[in-house]
Amino acid sequence: MMKQRATFRVNFFFLCIIQFLCSNSFAQELSSWNDGPTKRAIIQFVKDVTTEGSDKFVPVADRIATFDNDGTLWAEKPLIEGLFMFFRAKQMAEKKPALKNVQPYKAILTGDKAFLEKMTQNDLLKLFVETHSNITASDFKNDVETFFEAAKNSKGTSMQQLTYQPQLELLQFLRSNGFKTFICTGGDVDFVRVISEKYYGIPPEQVVGTTSKYVYKDSAGINGVYRLPGISSFNDQKEKPVNIQKYIGKRPILACGNEGGAGDVYMLRFSQGNSYPSLQLIVNHDDQGREYYYQEKDNKSLNWAKKYNWTVISIKNDWSKVYPD
Repeated sequence: MMKQRATFRVNFFFLCIIQFLCSNSFAQELSSWNDGPTKRAIIQFVKDVTTEGSDKFVPVADRIATFDNDGTLWAEKPLIEGLFMFFRAKQMAEKKPALKNVQPYKAILTGDKAFLEKMTQNDLLKLFVETHSNITASDFKNDVETFFEAAKNSKGTSMQQLTYQPQLELLQFLRSNGFKTFICTGGDVDFVRVISEKYYGIPPEQVVGTTSKYVYKDSAGINGVYRLPGISSFNDQKEKPVNIQKYIGKRPILACGNEGGAGDVYMLRFSQGNSYPSLQLIVNHDDQGREYYYQEKDNKSLNWAKKYNWTVISIKNDWSKVYPD
């Protein structure tokens, strides 16, 4: 009996040591996250779904995680694809000089901020379609690559430096524990696919986004897919769950979005309906000093987070650093 008790104590001791080391290892992988309820909730969730024999265990094949991009994986002020839209408008005006006298191309070329700030959502959508169409997919990809090689924001920062360091760590942490990570963005899918692997370690085929209308052309000068005017699917709000089903075919057990336009709430609700344990994360832009402070007028995302028990990520309180060095 004494020997059995001694053996039990030794085994229990080593079990505690192993658990301590595992906890520290998990914490080190999320080194830019402050210790607190949010970080602990993420670590506990990953432990639960990856521990064999646990009633919360999820097979590797079903460990799907989806992330919004703008405001979730990188900054959305300024909107990076908006900068690319202006970049393409300038290119188009150089090739077709007549556009230089047409608004909003004229305003973009002259830096008329007053005009640009007055553009309505419909005006911006029209410009988006114009600058993202009537081009082959391969030429569009080349333009996106050129943009990212040269582009800087107003503070002279490269676009890659606008990714969120804690989220880069979270993506890697999930993948190291058997998760397959996807981007589910309102941005153009071909735009995001150019940098998804370089910036986030997510291959292009694991990006779900807004899609243009396409046609295949096999003729002199064009041999491939051509981007037509118009949007086939605007991947936002209720369209996100639809496209996750369409392109992934499985509900994510972890879904992460951000407040700002309530564009991610249905993706999180879709995740929450999983038959497996699930975790929903929403980034709150509450750090005026290191990032930007902005909230939705109706507070829909944060209200739903409270209502449905989602985990809110406070940039101000949960992240020890925001951007990569």
